[in-house]
Amino acid sequence: MADQSSLLQTPLAEKHQSLGAKMVEFGGWLMPVQYSGILQEHQAVRTAAGLFDISHMGEFLIKGPSSEAWLNSVLSNDIRAISPGHGQYTLMPNEAGGVVDDLYIYRLEDQVYLAIVNASEIDKDFAWLQKKLVPNVSLENVSKDYAGLALQGPKAELILYRVFEGEFRRIKRNQLMLSTYKDHPVLVARTGYTGEEGYEFFCPAEIAATLWDHLLAAGAPFGCVPAGLGARDTLRLEACYPLYGHELSQGISPLEAGLSYFVSFDKPERFTGKESLRAQKDAGIPRRSVAFEMSGPSAPPRAQYAVHANGEKIGEVTSGGVSPTLKKNIGLALVASTHAKVGNKIEIEIRDKRYPALIVKKPFYNNIQK
Repeated sequence: MADQSSLLQTPLAEKHQSLGAKMVEFGGWLMPVQYSGILQEHQAVRTAAGLFDISHMGEFLIKGPSSEAWLNSVLSNDIRAISPGHGQYTLMPNEAGGVVDDLYIYRLEDQVYLAIVNASEIDKDFAWLQKKLVPNVSLENVSKDYAGLALQGPKAELILYRVFEGEFRRIKRNQLMLSTYKDHPVLVARTGYTGEEGYEFFCPAEIAATLWDHLLAAGAPFGCVPAGLGARDTLRLEACYPLYGHELSQGISPLEAGLSYFVSFDKPERFTGKESLRAQKDAGIPRRSVAFEMSGPSAPPRAQYAVHANGEKIGEVTSGGVSPTLKKNIGLALVASTHAKVGNKIEIEIRDKRYPALIVKKPFYNNIQK
């Protein structure tokens, strides 16, 4: 375990500690894994709201007259599809068709973009993009300038109306708006990683603690609680959202991960990995990400556990655990495409013993409104 004194800390670190959070290392950062408990925080997000610190995420600012074409050459999705004030989920492929990282990209203005990348991949992503930079495009790592908060749950919107005092207006999924808080600019995005309605706030680091306190105080009457990485993982697993390093990696393609919707083969620019991904698609995708439920009593499935069918190993678990909502052991697995049909029976190897499971339709849970 890393020495906690050597880890990076978000502007909210003291708030977490004052709330009694259990702090752990995550991607080089000291982050709260839980406060009142993973189950309680999970249920709060499903029934009311939970507030997450996402200040460890990275932010890159991209500008310039060639920025749209350049982003289309390094990302899988089509930037042309988003107008100012909108964003999209996308992937950064490598030449072999694997994934350097998955991210959100927002068009702030016509030639100005903000990319939100995974915390553990900030330096790697920035170096990767710098190597591919072209004239008339500027790339700046502005991660230290931003703090990030995520308010997730069915009561999130009610809480926001109390905090932003007339500045807040309802926006569509994947939309972005510029609001203000205490005379400071705040970017508000309607995305999320929990399967619930939710909003993210990207604000100057110096006001993060004040905004955190205000959101928790305004949300308390609705049942809002601070939530940590543990609940984030159980929530995203129920919603079947991929986690980089598990469902996605340098060796797992977006097509294998079930994310072909976010790969645009038709855009005019040739993007990194296009030929490899096209060849994989044309030849038949060899592996696919599936959701499964354990069919009876067992220990929770975990990443890297072997998956079997008809007496042979067909893949491995990428994420797994107990679903607090379904009260079942569930997971995601990468398996041979020939075995990836919904309804197929499989076995998960847990501590040298095989337990029956069933491939089911994704997601396990979704409460997102358009």
